[in-house]
Amino acid sequence: MPADTVAAIGGFLAGQGAPITLGAVFLATWIANVASAVGMYWVARTVGRDFALSSTGRRLLSPRAMSALEAAYARHHVWGIFVSRFLPGYRAVVPPFAGIAGLGPWRSLLPVAAASGLWYGFLIWLAHRLGSNWDAVAFAIRRVGWWLGVLAGAATAGLALLAWRFYRSRERA
Repeated sequence: MPADTVAAIGGFLAGQGAPITLGAVFLATWIANVASAVGMYWVARTVGRDFALSSTGRRLLSPRAMSALEAAYARHHVWGIFVSRFLPGYRAVVPPFAGIAGLGPWRSLLPVAAASGLWYGFLIWLAHRLGSNWDAVAFAIRRVGWWLGVLAGAATAGLALLAWRFYRSRERA
C-alpha cells in the first residue's frame, strides 16, 4: 500500500480518536520512507553506475540521457531533489538516480529527508483535521453532492435536448 495512503488513514484515524498519536503516524511513515530512499540510493551508488554502463543499462538509459541526468543533478542538485519529492512518480526515482549520478549522500539524502518530512507532516495533519471534523465534512459533502447531482441532471437533460434537436434537423435536411 502506498505510504501516502497509510499516512492519510493513520492521520484520519487519529483524528477520529483511535489510540494512535500524530507523532507515531508521522514517525512510522517518515522513517520508513527515508529508509527506503536511503536504501535505493546506496544500491544505486554501489552497483548502479556499473549497471548503467552495461549493455542492458545503456538500453534502459542511454549515455546521452545519463549525461543529461548528471547535468541536471549538477545544476539543480539540492533544490531539484527537494522539489521532486513532492511530485508523484519522480519521488521514487530521484534517490537512485542521485546515487547513479554520483552525488554525495548529504547532498542527496538531506533534501529527501526534509521534503519527506514536510510532505508527510502536511498530509497527516490534513487527514487528522478531516478526521476530527468528519461530521461537518460529511454534512458538507452530502449538501454539495445533492446540488452537484441536480447540476449533472440538468446538464444531461440539456445535452440530450441538443442531441435530439441536432438529429431532428439532420432528418429534415
